[in-house]
Amino acid sequence: MKNGIHCIDSLGFERHGDKENSLFFEEYLVRLLEERDRMGLTAMIHEIDALMITVDPGHSIQYIAELALMTPYHYLVTLESESHWTHVLRIDLDSPDILLREVKDPNLRGIFRSLNEVYPVGARKPNSRYMGEILRVDNLHDVVSMQQEREFHFFSQDEIRKLEFPGNLAVSKPSPYTHNIVAYLERAPSELRVYSLGMSVINQDVQAAYQAAKDLQKRLRIDDLLMPLDHLATRVYSQNREVAILEYLSWTSYYFWGAYNIKDQNSSTNVTKSVHGLAESRSPAKVFTANNTPYFVNHLEKLPSPTETFVRNYGPRLHHMAIAVKDGERDGIEHIDYVVNAIAEQGKGFLLDVIGSKEQGLKQIFSNASEHSSLIIEYVQRFGDFDGFFTRENVAALTEAAGVEEGVKAI
Repeated sequence: MKNGIHCIDSLGFERHGDKENSLFFEEYLVRLLEERDRMGLTAMIHEIDALMITVDPGHSIQYIAELALMTPYHYLVTLESESHWTHVLRIDLDSPDILLREVKDPNLRGIFRSLNEVYPVGARKPNSRYMGEILRVDNLHDVVSMQQEREFHFFSQDEIRKLEFPGNLAVSKPSPYTHNIVAYLERAPSELRVYSLGMSVINQDVQAAYQAAKDLQKRLRIDDLLMPLDHLATRVYSQNREVAILEYLSWTSYYFWGAYNIKDQNSSTNVTKSVHGLAESRSPAKVFTANNTPYFVNHLEKLPSPTETFVRNYGPRLHHMAIAVKDGERDGIEHIDYVVNAIAEQGKGFLLDVIGSKEQGLKQIFSNASEHSSLIIEYVQRFGDFDGFFTRENVAALTEAAGVEEGVKAI
């Protein structure tokens, strides 16, 4: 017990998968999570409260309309600061918000833009990137102090002000492995989420685009079929798979659920989940995908390399956000097929047909990457009591489809 907080056993969960990890990973997984539990950090860090995404000038309204059609998110308010509009999107207080930032000046330069500009495809949309997650904590000062003792770095309050992040956040420096940030927000479970930034306004252009999309979603009869986020999937270089996972577990209260080797795509899929037993709708699973071998042996081994190709062209970053689809059928069609058919008829493309089956336990599909954020939307429908994230056949097909997406191999 530390400060009256009972420790949690972050290592007491069943391990899934067949991916073999290094001795380094297995040793430090135990040492880092035991330390995190012993310090009380696991007990003080809770669910994902929000996701942060930034887009290039002129793209936020269209992206909000896209999300309003394809997901259950609603436009809440815009926080206007000197250099950014930050639009707050919300489903409810039991699932994460999205903070969607639009840079006002296309010539504005900064650390997050520089993370895009060194990658050939990423540089085409220099401000378009997933930034990271905001996690709810009990005591911001204590959590930050303990993490600093573990040699983790944060932006100063002056830097947060200049970056125009909400002033009530503690924000990490970008990860060298994922290029994402992690932020902490102190909030009791009964308190509303409040982001201390700029002037709060209802942007009428955003509201109009959002409402039109929601009206269409309702006419298509898919509004009641789309559920909150299921998981977030990040792609990293092969050599950074283990350290990226260990780093994320050190920042959060997640545990290592397991990893599967997807041999025919030369990659692995690695899953982390909340120690607190929260539903993914409240705190989405965080998935890490990486090649099994680095790009420079491809010409020798003649192996597929969709994940490493993506990272080399876009940089390490979030690849897709998965939206759960309600189990069941509508008009004799399974809900995921009904949703995909309806959205495809509006001109949105998908990378492949819906894959999986009721017998396998789930069905899945990837959309084309958004032209506004470069993020893919995955839809996943689970049948009955199936609680996994994929089947080996499904994830292989999804990985292959994403690897041939237009633009990924453009350079």
